[in-house]
Amino acid sequence: MSARTMSMIKASVGLLLAMEIAAPTTHAGESEPVSISLVYIADLHAQLRPHAEFFWHGGKDETAMAGGVARIATAVEAIRKERPGRVLFMDAGDTIQGSAAAAWTEGKAVVAPVNALNLDLGIPGNWEVVYGAEALEERAGEFRHPMIAANIRDARTKKLVFPPYLVKEVGGVRVGVIGFTDPDVPERQPPSYSKGLTFEKSDVVQPLIDELRREEKVDVVVLLTHVGLPKSIRLAETLKGVDFLLSGDTHERTYEPIVRGDTWVVEPGSFGSFLGRLDFTLRDGRVVDRRWELIELRADRFAEDPQVKRVVDETLAPMRPRLDAIIGETKATLMRYNVVETSLDDVLSDALREAAGTEIGLSNGFRFSPPTAPGPIREGDLWDWYPITTRLKVGNVTGGQLRAFWERELEHVFASDPEKLFGGWVPRPSGLTLRFVAHAPEGHRVREITVGGEPLEDDRLYTLVACEREGDEPDKLCRIPHVQDARVLGLDAHEAVRRYLARHSPLSSLDGGRVVADDLPPVVRSQVLSPDHPVEAGTD
Repeated sequence: MSARTMSMIKASVGLLLAMEIAAPTTHAGESEPVSISLVYIADLHAQLRPHAEFFWHGGKDETAMAGGVARIATAVEAIRKERPGRVLFMDAGDTIQGSAAAAWTEGKAVVAPVNALNLDLGIPGNWEVVYGAEALEERAGEFRHPMIAANIRDARTKKLVFPPYLVKEVGGVRVGVIGFTDPDVPERQPPSYSKGLTFEKSDVVQPLIDELRREEKVDVVVLLTHVGLPKSIRLAETLKGVDFLLSGDTHERTYEPIVRGDTWVVEPGSFGSFLGRLDFTLRDGRVVDRRWELIELRADRFAEDPQVKRVVDETLAPMRPRLDAIIGETKATLMRYNVVETSLDDVLSDALREAAGTEIGLSNGFRFSPPTAPGPIREGDLWDWYPITTRLKVGNVTGGQLRAFWERELEHVFASDPEKLFGGWVPRPSGLTLRFVAHAPEGHRVREITVGGEPLEDDRLYTLVACEREGDEPDKLCRIPHVQDARVLGLDAHEAVRRYLARHSPLSSLDGGRVVADDLPPVVRSQVLSPDHPVEAGTD
């Protein structure tokens, strides 16, 4: 027996042991129960190959090799063999953006590897518009699986770009899946990305649930979203008739389901490092049993499927010399797994500030990019950090504008009302320190701001650099309006970082402490701060 076969058997047995569900007893007059598996990934961010991943569940922090499309294929195939014809495999979006290979091909490099997974359906995420509306529709047409979205319309024709839902019979069970993606895309992303598209709010969803129940006669309603876990929880609290809400966007790792009434809400991590599996049993038209598992796709637990690996390798082969070019070195692990401050963005904001010669540098609160482990830094890593080409933009802002900026950004991250949450995590500064209270009322979170070690002066002008957002007004900088002397530099963010790495490699551990919340642990890895989803703290 080959090593690969043994690995496949080991993976299958592991899944069976982890997910074993006692068969429901059938009483006289009752129909036979049917057990179905909903399996899904979210926020792949074009991470096609295995990579270093950081795990912290259970209080143990460790970095291990994980992920890769070929490893996803192995795990899914094991579940399909366990439950022939009773598996529905889905993708919750942010698939064609997030790596160099994706950026250099406008997402085309992702198509063949993802097609090799034999998905049943997918939805677009907020970053699917990164190459423009036309490219989004082209990539969707190249995927073998259908794309659905109930709230994306063509701005000219007002017609839905994708079907709002899909009804699929799985093991004799009629499953209705509604797709719903982030309605804030035109504001959240640079406006030019989504030109030609309009995005509707969540009020479009309830009528579709009712339609599935009454007209399509489905047995189960699944809502597949790309709006983030906090907003997905709110949807579960307000919508009627949803059995399972499969969330994406915020890269949350829900090891236990979040239960709201009869609805389960889950989210399956990101970067292809995890696979979400939700098993349920239906009897007499009613869900009588359900079980959730977040499967960690570690290299020592799942082998790579050799055929899918071949597809990935062939896709990336022409790009390998450029991807593998060494541009620096790090002695510290560079990560983005902290809502408040990250080691990776400390480096990036320093690089932007040094390149522009400003007092303050800002890196956006992005979530994408798996960790960069100690060792050589390659061109491919740089594009994981910044998967789009953006020029640097500088300008002069008053201390009062900076204070208002931070209050607004903190509200976007820590608002108690999920509808007020917006975008990613806290922006990452260089040359500036911020102390705040996360749970203070809106507009009253900031406690102290310093620039260059000196207290912020509201009337003084400060020089600031951040990345340009295509489509913004000329005097807007990093969502700050009415910036004085705003101008775009000829230098882009990638070159700024390359120059920084050339001067400062090898990078060593950073002190951090630039952004501090008085009422939170030093590291916060979840944006859902509630009793049934506690913050998991650790080191960064």
